[in-house]
Amino acid sequence: MKENFEAALAAADQHKELPFPQAEFTARLTRIREAMEEAKADILFATAPESIYYLTGFQCEWYQAQSGRAFPPTSGLAIHVDHDRMIHFETPSEAMLAAIGAVSTDVRIFPLEARRDGLPFILAELEAEGWLKGCAGLELYNYRPNPVIAERYKSGFANAGCNVVDATDIIRHARHIKSPLEMDAVGEAARIADIGMLAARDAIAPGIMELEVFGEMIAAMTRAGGEFPAILPPVISGFRTHCLHPLASRKKIEPGDRVNVDLCGVYKRYHSNICRSFWVGEPPRSAVDLHNKSIAAYDIIEEMLRPGLPVVDLLNAVRDHYAAAGILEQSYWSGGYELGIAFPPDWVGAWIYDLSMSSKTETFEPMTVANHECNFFAPEKTGLSATIETFLFFESSARIASHVSREIQVL
Repeated sequence: MKENFEAALAAADQHKELPFPQAEFTARLTRIREAMEEAKADILFATAPESIYYLTGFQCEWYQAQSGRAFPPTSGLAIHVDHDRMIHFETPSEAMLAAIGAVSTDVRIFPLEARRDGLPFILAELEAEGWLKGCAGLELYNYRPNPVIAERYKSGFANAGCNVVDATDIIRHARHIKSPLEMDAVGEAARIADIGMLAARDAIAPGIMELEVFGEMIAAMTRAGGEFPAILPPVISGFRTHCLHPLASRKKIEPGDRVNVDLCGVYKRYHSNICRSFWVGEPPRSAVDLHNKSIAAYDIIEEMLRPGLPVVDLLNAVRDHYAAAGILEQSYWSGGYELGIAFPPDWVGAWIYDLSMSSKTETFEPMTVANHECNFFAPEKTGLSATIETFLFFESSARIASHVSREIQVL
């Protein structure tokens, strides 16, 4: 690199910006190595942005995930079951960012002549370390790297003599149980989410574009210290509210429109999800009645909520309420998923629950976070009644994260 860059890089340690203290990252690495030992994996090469952040604090705006062939996504972390250090492989372009924003002490930068494709360099370095033996785990159930590069990883480790297996779940399962510091981060994300939802409410008015509401809520969350969420948060109005996942558009909100807003507050890349329904003018009584019956499920949930609660007990109670209220057949989805660290393009976590997939042995474990979706098609073609909450499960208690009213808010 150039002389000026080298001078700046030498001073990078004086400008560290880490989301958590070193002890937090040390504990995380220990958990991963214990899980590797249980899975009989000798080496794990982590390529998911969430995994890299979880273990080092490194975060970046560009992971070459959908870039052209000249920029293959080959950076990542090598973790060995027998060593309490990782090897962080990065491109020269991110050498400074790795020095500032990661706890990594062994950072190896691709040679300039091979900066566009680091895989040969990675394999040569691991071979020199004696790490290319036994079982090698790759994060194959992940969008990064893409299938072509993933196949090259598999071939490279296999040709070096390793037995290659999918180790995606090793880190995902470890991330499912949060530390106290992680739970604090989700709590702050929930506070930011409420600020964003109230800003959206205040911005909704006839003649205002959905995109303008989107901009106001993002600005409010940013001013509160929030980060950009891993999914573009939908702002949906009028007949479009029959869909749950449209992007905010240039459509102007009109008198009589339902407006649904689904967002995540984000703090230190930890997400907290809420969705609320608003109405411009007086909503039809039939739509309000269905909505109130749907959100009454949360009153039942709040009475049940506790760490260790069997998942199907909650789901059965909610289903029975919907059936008694006469709205069960109008359900879009009743279930939820894990929340935590997320980078674009998705904040939906690895663990998902509903009555079609959850077993009787599954529980809401202590120190975990999950959302719950309560979405119903309303009568008179008035769109989806959409309400989402985030649950925080601590060691001996649990609570719903948001404080924003779940009733349809008439504007």
